[in-house]
Amino acid sequence: MKYRYAVIEREYGSGGTEIGHILSEITDIPCYGKEIQQETATALNIPVSEIEKYEESVTNSLLYSLYAMSKMNSGSDEILSREDKIFIEQQKIIRRYAMQGSAIFVGRCAGAAIKSEDDVLSVFIRADKEFRMERAVREYGIDQASAAYIMARYDKKRRSYYSANTGKKWSDTSNYHLVLDSGKLGLNSCAEIIKAAMQN
Repeated sequence: MKYRYAVIEREYGSGGTEIGHILSEITDIPCYGKEIQQETATALNIPVSEIEKYEESVTNSLLYSLYAMSKMNSGSDEILSREDKIFIEQQKIIRRYAMQGSAIFVGRCAGAAIKSEDDVLSVFIRADKEFRMERAVREYGIDQASAAYIMARYDKKRRSYYSANTGKKWSDTSNYHLVLDSGKLGLNSCAEIIKAAMQN
């Protein structure tokens, strides 16, 4: 089976975003991550920083998110909080990108937005703590003394966001077709493996 879409969830510092961009380059398939955030900010006329704050503090349950989406789809958005509108707008943008053709999505529970499609390859990128801390310091300019705290903070954010909006456990490997260790395999090899899986 060939896959039109790849959705990538990743641990902080594992290079998941970079792997998405490498995959985009070697497949000529567009990759979307921060673009979803930026387009959401434009659509709702709010700063990106507010979206980032929401993603870090989300506590809504999946059932409430589904209820909110059904109200929005029925044309009623008066009961929706700003946080609900952010999530729903992101999901709409992801679906719109998907309708344009093959795509690679990094984070933002993209798999939930296009779950009705049967050609979505779900990937989780992980690596050991030492590798991720070293990358955070080298690639992101994180202070060595703060690296462990920042890494734990972002992983918690992603875990909570994924759980709240999918009802699933972020680190549960049964949620993914591929779980790749970027520290052992390298970023380029991870991208090549995903490419091969998409074309299988």
